[in-house]
Amino acid sequence: MRRPEIRTALPGPRAQQLIQLDATYVSPSYTRVYPLVVDKGSGLWVQDLDGNLFLDFTAGIAVNATGHCHPNVVEAIKTQADQLLHMSGTDFYYTAQIRLAQKLSSLAAGEETHRVYFGNSGAEAVEAAFKLARWHTKRELNLAFFGAFHGRTMGALSLTASKTIQKRNYNPLVPGITHIPYAYCYRCAYNLTYPQCHLFCVRWVEDTLFRTTVPPEEVAAIFVEPIQGEGGYVVPPPEFHKEFCAIARKYGILYVADEVQSGMGRTGKMFAMEHFGVAPDIIALAKGIASGMPLGAMMAPARIMNWEAGSHASTFGGNPLACQAALATIDLLEEGLMANAGVQGERLMAGLRQMQNRFECMGDVRGKGLMVGVELVTDRERKTPAADWRAGIIQRAFEKGLLILGCGQNSIRFCPALTVTPDEIDVCLSIFEESMQEVAG
Repeated sequence: MRRPEIRTALPGPRAQQLIQLDATYVSPSYTRVYPLVVDKGSGLWVQDLDGNLFLDFTAGIAVNATGHCHPNVVEAIKTQADQLLHMSGTDFYYTAQIRLAQKLSSLAAGEETHRVYFGNSGAEAVEAAFKLARWHTKRELNLAFFGAFHGRTMGALSLTASKTIQKRNYNPLVPGITHIPYAYCYRCAYNLTYPQCHLFCVRWVEDTLFRTTVPPEEVAAIFVEPIQGEGGYVVPPPEFHKEFCAIARKYGILYVADEVQSGMGRTGKMFAMEHFGVAPDIIALAKGIASGMPLGAMMAPARIMNWEAGSHASTFGGNPLACQAALATIDLLEEGLMANAGVQGERLMAGLRQMQNRFECMGDVRGKGLMVGVELVTDRERKTPAADWRAGIIQRAFEKGLLILGCGQNSIRFCPALTVTPDEIDVCLSIFEESMQEVAG
């Protein structure tokens, strides 16, 4: 069984030199959790400049769906690079962009033909969805959720409600957005218990919000993550989206699914919203769509994406190399990686839940497929957030050669490549347990 190999102090001498250069020349706004300077990667394994080998359960923050440098994806990029690097799909036509749009449309739920807008990132996909919702409905108000992360451009940031640091000194933001509690049952905003609550968080919107402060006929869209990502890998109850979408349709409000982190096979289905039986009006995609190439996509039925030429565009969106990488990625997902995400996700969840019986600090284990979160607490009864333990465990795991990241205030996320093997799951669980024992045991 392959395991990480740590040969130097971390960071090693070569990594230290690069980190010093970074401190001089690179924006200090980036959030580096540990001093890792990656040199190369293959599958779930990355090597730093000093030859230390790490098991990567971050996948570049859920981006490398097919693992680092999958040969099929690399070959698709190389072949395209010999033919055409850029031509701007905003002003010209080329095969890769059109074929990818056709393929994405075929993946959407329902029988309607979908159209696709291409950008370069998740934030751009959300920004485009934000603009399309306004353009199509001619309404100015929107709903989003506490805990949501939709991106850092000004429109996407206005929808975001994850951390105040992301908004500090950037106000005023886009007006007309009301944030409401997500179905975070482990920490219910209303101090109720599912299922006895009968989804009060959904009923409250129609019974109170729409009756008192937000006229529903002026709301363009509800922006929602099928499973909250940066907010803590929070999985809502099975009927949450179906009931919320029904309210949206009742008032002519668009239901916009931000699938940037949850989509492209990560949960064992192509889109996480499929688990909840809902066909959203607009879908935002990025991260895992192109296995590491910069690409974002926003898709909607043709009856909704009917804006006129010039309404929105992007010079680099839908770059030929990124589109070919996406087509190769989707092939791999359909050929078995999406199914593998479901199988290995169950193995990972089962291992973490067994561990939960031994560690009081593991307050909650939740997820779908390979989108798995562990919420850490200092007191399981009071659910006191253990943010310091979370930071310590992530650092200790890094020192042992396992790459994981946090999400929410006190949770750890596991989002490995969809190529992950049972042995790699077991190595991750072993190192994670050692790290927890040393920090919070």
